[in-house]
Amino acid sequence: MSGLHHVELYVSNLSQTRDFWDPLLGLLGYRMYQEWQEGVSWISNGCYLVFVQTQERFRDIAYHRCGTGLNHLAFKADSREHVDTIRQTLRDQQVSLLYDDRFPRAGGPESYAVFFEDPDRIKVEIVYDALCS
Repeated sequence: MSGLHHVELYVSNLSQTRDFWDPLLGLLGYRMYQEWQEGVSWISNGCYLVFVQTQERFRDIAYHRCGTGLNHLAFKADSREHVDTIRQTLRDQQVSLLYDDRFPRAGGPESYAVFFEDPDRIKVEIVYDALCS
């Protein structure tokens, strides 16, 4: 059996990252998995997402999602209503939404998704795809 085991991301401010991701990942069915001084992880269906505090000596190196490397993380939603609920939660938390003028079809005519950035400007997509459900 193959599949994604985990994704690990370095972050500029672990506390801020936890505050952002904890409620969002809870809405997506993840639960807290591991905690240590420099990091935290959440798990769902055997795959976990890890956030680790960037060491001081590496913090000045800029990240941009359009450069070489990670473009974005996409999470499956259970339904269109699930996407809508998450979108409203993000708006209530005053998270700036990307492509909101094209919601829910910013990903194309068959897409039903919301896009936004985390505190380190990593683009995140929450998408309902009937073919993958």
